[in-house]
Amino acid sequence: MPELHHFHGGLVLDGHKTESLARGLQQASLTERLFLPLRQHIGDHNKPRVEIGDRVLKGQVIASDSALICAAVHAPTSGTISAIEDYPVAHPSGKMDTCIIIEVDGDDKAVEPIPVDLDNLNPDEMIELICRAGIVGLGGAVFPTSPKLSRGKAQGIDTLIINGVECEPYITCDDILMRFNAAEVISGSGYLQRILAPRTTYIAIEDNKPEAIAAMAKALAEHPLAGTEIVSIPTIYPSGGEKQLVQILTGKEVPHGQLALDIGVFCQNVGTCAAITHALEKDEPLISRVVTISGDNIAQPGNWEVRLGTPISHLIELAGGYRYGASGQLVMGGSMMGFALSGSKVPIVKATNCIMVMREETIPKSPGYHDECIRCGKCTEVCPAQLLPQQLYWHARAGAYERTQEFHLFDCIECGCCSTVCPSRIPLVQYYRAAKSEIRAAQKAQFKSDRARLRFEFREKRLQLKKQQDEERRRLKREALQKKKAGAGNGKSIEDPVQAALDRVKARKKNAQEDSQ
Repeated sequence: MPELHHFHGGLVLDGHKTESLARGLQQASLTERLFLPLRQHIGDHNKPRVEIGDRVLKGQVIASDSALICAAVHAPTSGTISAIEDYPVAHPSGKMDTCIIIEVDGDDKAVEPIPVDLDNLNPDEMIELICRAGIVGLGGAVFPTSPKLSRGKAQGIDTLIINGVECEPYITCDDILMRFNAAEVISGSGYLQRILAPRTTYIAIEDNKPEAIAAMAKALAEHPLAGTEIVSIPTIYPSGGEKQLVQILTGKEVPHGQLALDIGVFCQNVGTCAAITHALEKDEPLISRVVTISGDNIAQPGNWEVRLGTPISHLIELAGGYRYGASGQLVMGGSMMGFALSGSKVPIVKATNCIMVMREETIPKSPGYHDECIRCGKCTEVCPAQLLPQQLYWHARAGAYERTQEFHLFDCIECGCCSTVCPSRIPLVQYYRAAKSEIRAAQKAQFKSDRARLRFEFREKRLQLKKQQDEERRRLKREALQKKKAGAGNGKSIEDPVQAALDRVKARKKNAQEDSQ
């Protein structure tokens, strides 16, 4: 066992996890329609690769792009493309986005898998298969896995961390996955080892998950991996954050503005490992994931393997419906970092790890009015990123966004610890998110302005160059004429080219008249 270290701050929270773990891993049935947003990852937008009326098979690519930071979307089942239009998606703003809508035919017919010699695949070929499967990080970040692996392989990795911590309240999808599909997680970890060649591999699991630890230990004993240890870590939120987990296991702190990759550490979620196993061993793309549905307003909390594109309303029906009343407040994610959804029509996407169904009265509202900061310093004490939340709050509230960056605003992981302990009930994370959005918008506007300026300057240079070239041609022509005139002054006959052309035209007209007579 490695020596465990501690990160700054953090909280011990009520997990609310036992309710959704009682029924094991269940399989969700198919709905009549699936709604697949084109973009389910961090990075560039996909483009539709199908048209309305096309018949598709399970596993067929329906949206993709050639950009590096991108992940294709595949048909979760067979059916017909009925529409490509805007539809509600999982987003804090409640906005709509372009979705491909599939009318499910019930056959669940899949494309023929392409056989591969898995034992003889080299790392680059394995990364290509992972890319083709549209796999992203399933721990919440949804960053495309293939470019992350390519960078890790190029830089060199010393430590591989398989993240099974799942520290946020209510979420148990990783816990149930490790209990029931531990062998797939271990196999995926082995494929990551083949690609990255790390010296050490840690499979990190919180100590409040003894069944998952036992299942993973059994799977590892049956399929040993070199240099691999299962590490039980203390249950402290947010120990599942990448930088915090790196510090716990290695004692290393990721420097400001850098990633774990930059210090030789590669982190991957257990769900992503299982998806990699499906992609390499069965040629199955990422078309489903385990989703927790829990909360105080759902009749039967649990975990389901759900096809992507399934409306949340269908999952609520499978979980017995609402416990109180005819509806509830829906939150995607846990109680600390989750965000409210616009309604139950929103589909399950690659980023959906948990749906909380809560009574309206139990959801804390971000108040329009809150008490003033009393400078108690509790937010600083619990901040796992070792920031100064109070200073960030003052500058974000004042709109002094340059100052927020001096206090490393973008190192904030938006874990919500500061907001939780604030005695003045200030929604600190909301201020930080708003400041980040304003800064990103300003940076985007500045980028567009700079690009427009460069285009204008290039055009001006091009016009100036053309003007100089025209002037140079006229100068050369004048010099040539002057030389001809000088030659004529020396007794040489110089023919005026313009006059000669006119004379030729007159001669042709005269000849034509004589011929007609």
